[in-house]
Amino acid sequence: MGIYLNEHIVVKKNTKCPIKRSLRRILLYRGTLLRLQDLGVERVYSYTLGKETGIQPEQVRKDFSEYRIKGNQRGGYDVAHLIQEMGKIFFHDRMQNIVIVGRGNIGASLANYSRFIQRQINIVATFDIDPAKHRLRTEIPVYDMDRLQEIVERFEVRSAIIAVPDLAAQTVCDQLVEAGIEGIINFAPIILKVPDYIIVNNVNLSDEIESVIYCVMQQPSRNSPADRTPDPARKKQKPIHTSVGND
Repeated sequence: MGIYLNEHIVVKKNTKCPIKRSLRRILLYRGTLLRLQDLGVERVYSYTLGKETGIQPEQVRKDFSEYRIKGNQRGGYDVAHLIQEMGKIFFHDRMQNIVIVGRGNIGASLANYSRFIQRQINIVATFDIDPAKHRLRTEIPVYDMDRLQEIVERFEVRSAIIAVPDLAAQTVCDQLVEAGIEGIINFAPIILKVPDYIIVNNVNLSDEIESVIYCVMQQPSRNSPADRTPDPARKKQKPIHTSVGND
């Protein structure tokens, strides 16, 4: 922590830049629109977006109005135009370069995720302390941490992903901040200590899984043996034929 001599150090439990619910819905709409565009859909209605995202059509239109996303409601919204307008909200008018530290399972999966480029997210490099990984022939190069400062400056990188074990995460975080990184997506299961101007989003997959398990356990199981026991009354019923042409 010696690099933060003149900074106010805080423990970042979550991001300093909380995203409004409406903005999260815009991200949801945009992901849906990209999928529809891949399917060849050119125009879409608010009720279609609502159905695909589980959001009321009225809320879709309110969100569009809040962010001044315009379109012809009666004739449907132009999908490409919506994607372009939503992209402007997230600075997709220019490519955002990022780096990943840690080329293990999570880091490699993120580096190989092809849809980042659709959202103007460009992974320019990954870093790992394992010399064997520096010799990997991959589309995105793997460097030693000694080259972090050089890469950050060359590609004007402001955001990074930490995908290293928890014991190494704080050290890596310190190196990133020293190199000029201002935003961190942290996959390590620890809370980082950083200067207060650093944006941190923690992504703990174990917590997410346990949260789902907890919620599932709070409700009755639909797969219990009792639910699978055949109803004797049903055995007496004649089978129902659904073939086309049956009267």
